[in-house]
Amino acid sequence: MKQFIAFVKKEFFHVFRDSKTLLMLFGLPIIMITLFGFALTNEIKNSRIVICDYAKDKASQRIIEKLEASNSFIVQNTIMSHDEIEAEFKTGKIKLVIVFPNNFNADLQHLGTASLQVIADASDPNTASTLTSYVNNIVASYQREITTISKQDLKIIPETRMLYNPELKGATNYVPGVMALVLLLVCVLMTSVSIVREKELGTMEVLLVSPVNPFLIIISKAIPYFVLSVFNFIIILIMCNYLLDIPIEGSIALLFIITGIFIICCLALGLLISNSTDSQQTAMLISLMGMLMPTLLFTGFMFPIENMPMPLQVVANIVPSKWYYIIVKSIMIKGLGFSAIWKETTILIVMTIILLGVSFKKFKIRLA
Repeated sequence: MKQFIAFVKKEFFHVFRDSKTLLMLFGLPIIMITLFGFALTNEIKNSRIVICDYAKDKASQRIIEKLEASNSFIVQNTIMSHDEIEAEFKTGKIKLVIVFPNNFNADLQHLGTASLQVIADASDPNTASTLTSYVNNIVASYQREITTISKQDLKIIPETRMLYNPELKGATNYVPGVMALVLLLVCVLMTSVSIVREKELGTMEVLLVSPVNPFLIIISKAIPYFVLSVFNFIIILIMCNYLLDIPIEGSIALLFIITGIFIICCLALGLLISNSTDSQQTAMLISLMGMLMPTLLFTGFMFPIENMPMPLQVVANIVPSKWYYIIVKSIMIKGLGFSAIWKETTILIVMTIILLGVSFKKFKIRLA
C-alpha cells in the first residue's frame, strides 16, 4: 500500500513539475469552453447589406428603418444603380443587396401588391438562406402593419436571387474551408514531427556535424511535404470539378500560386513548432489542437466571424487559413482576379515571411 501511495505521489509531482502538462490539463479546457461559448451560434448578426432604393417613398423608407433597427443587419450604404451591385459583392464586404423598384408604394396602395428584389451572396449558402429569411420576416412584419392600418389585403413579394451559387450547394462554401484545413494540418503536422523525430532518435547531431548547411537541412525536410501538399491540392481540385460538380470560375494558375504561398506559410509554421519542441507527441498535439480549432472557428466557413465578439474577430486576423479561405472563394466561386484579392494575398505573404524568419532564427545549430 505504501508503494502504491508513493507512485501516486510521484505521478502528482511529475504533473505539477511539467508546465506543458499543466497547460494542457487546465488551460486547454478553459480556452475551448471560452471559444466555443462565444463562437458557436446559429444566429447571424451584424451582416453588412446595401440598399438600392429607386422608389424613395414612404413604404421603402419604413422597411429600411426596420432593417436598420434589426441587430441582424448593418446598412452599409445606399446605391442607385444595378451596375454598382456586382462591384459591391466583389469587395466581399457585403452579404445582401435589397432593391426597391420605382413606384413601390404606389403599386402597393393602388394595385394591392408590390415586389422588391433581394440579392444574396450565395457562395456561403447557409448565411444567404438565413439572411433572406430575416428580410422576408421584416417585410412580412411591415405588411401586417400596413394591412392593419389600411384594412386592405396588401402584399409585398420579395423576389430572391442567389449570386454565385443559385442552387445553394453546401459544398460551395465548405470545399474552400476544407482545402484550407487539410493543407494546414498536413503541412504543419508532418513538418513539425519530422525535425523532432531527428532529435528524439539522436540523428540530429549527425546531421548538424555534416558538411551540409543546417538551414539547408530544414529546407530539405520541407520540400517533400510541399510537393505532397501540391499533389493533395490537385486531387481536391479534381474532386471538386468531377465529383462535387463545382466549376473553377477563376484562374487556375492564380489559384496554384496562392496555394503555393499558403503551403509555404504552413510549412514555416510547422518548422517553428518543431524548433520549439523536443518530443513528437508535443509537436503533434500542438499541431492538431493548435491548428484544428483556430481553422474551424476563425476561418469563416463554419461559423460567421462577424457574429463573434470584437476581440475574437481580431484574433481571426492572425489565422492564415482565414485569408486563404477568402482568396479561394473569390477565385473559385466568384471568378475574381488578383485585383480583388491583393490585400489578402499581401497579408498571407507577410505572414509567410515572418514565420520563416522566426523559425530559422529559432533553429539551433548546436544541441545542448
